[in-house]
Amino acid sequence: MRIILLGSPGAGKGTQAARISAEFCIPKISTGDILRQAVQEKTPLGLIAKQVIDSGKLVSDDLVIDLIQTRITQSDCQNGFLFDGFPRTIPQAEALDKLLIDAHLQLDFVIQIDVPDTEIIKRMSGRLMHPASGRVYHLETCPPKQPGKDDMTGEPLVLREDDKEETVKKRLMIYHEQTEPLLAYYQQKEKTAKQLKFAVVSGVNHADQVYAKIKAVLNQQ
Repeated sequence: MRIILLGSPGAGKGTQAARISAEFCIPKISTGDILRQAVQEKTPLGLIAKQVIDSGKLVSDDLVIDLIQTRITQSDCQNGFLFDGFPRTIPQAEALDKLLIDAHLQLDFVIQIDVPDTEIIKRMSGRLMHPASGRVYHLETCPPKQPGKDDMTGEPLVLREDDKEETVKKRLMIYHEQTEPLLAYYQQKEKTAKQLKFAVVSGVNHADQVYAKIKAVLNQQ
């Protein structure tokens, strides 16, 4: 089973990807993870990536695709894989199509977790973190016992830069400009690729309910 999981920042892709990976025994692949692993292992591509990152530049699509190509040939991908947050752009999707064709592989599912921007902003801008432990709270859904204090240590909680409302709005703007066009791309691709199933799942409910909807889609195979 080969899956792409799409959705805006804060839509819950990471949570759902971990559950899919565990239940269907396929690895979760994100570009961030494979970049960090390649750099840590000092592979030839990892050394190139490190030079680019250390220079303050963005890793090119070509390098990302090369890393993806290497990753999906590993033994744990034999029964499939799940892309979490990749591809992010139409050029990346087109490059992925070519890579899969060359490897004689096909996508089975593209699933979009759909959450309105207003809900994303509320979710992310309400998050507070305890820096030392990584514990996360939410002002509405999981507030700390004492305002602004970690339940375990009593130390101050912080609002991460990525979770500030203006930052969230900028990330959403980039998503709508660069990644949202993938929805139409894969909707069209579903019409020509017999094996591919494209589905949109609402992500506004509890994570368990969202997963139940995703699982129902995956069980259609």
